[in-house]
Amino acid sequence: MDATGHATGHIAANLREIRANIAAAAHGADRRPEDVTLIAVAKTHPAAAVEAALAAGQTVFGENRVQEAQGKYPALKDRHAALRLHLIGPLQTNKVKDAVALFDAIETVDREKLARALAAEMTRQNRRTQLFIQVNIGEEPQKAGIAPREADAFIRLCRDEIGLDLAGLMCIPPAEHQPAPYFALLREIAARNRLAALSMGMSGDYESAIRLGATHVRVGTAIFGARETKL
Repeated sequence: MDATGHATGHIAANLREIRANIAAAAHGADRRPEDVTLIAVAKTHPAAAVEAALAAGQTVFGENRVQEAQGKYPALKDRHAALRLHLIGPLQTNKVKDAVALFDAIETVDREKLARALAAEMTRQNRRTQLFIQVNIGEEPQKAGIAPREADAFIRLCRDEIGLDLAGLMCIPPAEHQPAPYFALLREIAARNRLAALSMGMSGDYESAIRLGATHVRVGTAIFGARETKL
């Protein structure tokens, strides 16, 4: 345990196990393991946990909230030039300036107002942040994201009218269903829109996601343990 009470000793071992699982899933799908990016989701965990993962060779991290990331990553980025940060939680337009300045990728583009705000802010900052469109793949009312039936039109709007350079798509399947059909649907939407990146799969289903084409998997609990409780 470090001074925060956070157990960091198992992080390196967890990362080794997950990397081995990623490699096995990739090989089983006739893919190269290096074509799958592991995003270590450190939301609610302290900077010391991120440092432990960095020491174990992990360089790509994910956070849900802009404000939490602002308190954790600027100093880490100063010390670790290879660190890359993905925003994987909903983004409000009043946080766009801060998000573009801090994050290397934003995976939750899901509405026209946000897309236009990101385009304008990236121009202002002369910064090209990697962008993913979030698809509400299970059409769940409590989740953010564009509906699958509206995804093609939204992708065209972002590309052709707003001028965004899109990397790919992101989704979170319904927790109570088997994820594979949802991963397959996201892959189909990406393929017909010529989008290469697929951010899909979390701690419980990342191997299935890799078999269905994931290029990015977002793993938190399996690396860092249960989320720390906010007081």
